[in-house]
Amino acid sequence: MLENIANFVAGAEWIWIVVIIAVFLFGAKKIPQLAKTFGKAKGEYEKGRVEGDKELKEFKEKQKDQSD
Repeated sequence: MLENIANFVAGAEWIWIVVIIAVFLFGAKKIPQLAKTFGKAKGEYEKGRVEGDKELKEFKEKQKDQSD
């Protein structure tokens, strides 16, 4: 039984189940809006991550210069 569940989860069928559940929960008209919002959020996350990495690098360089 566990083997059947593992095969099901590993397959592509679960994607269709998630899509069908999303359509039932949010309605077909809301799915594109949710995808757009998710895309914007992902873009903002990436932008923040890049900025954070840049600030961390600058901070490390500043600390290195002060210790020399």
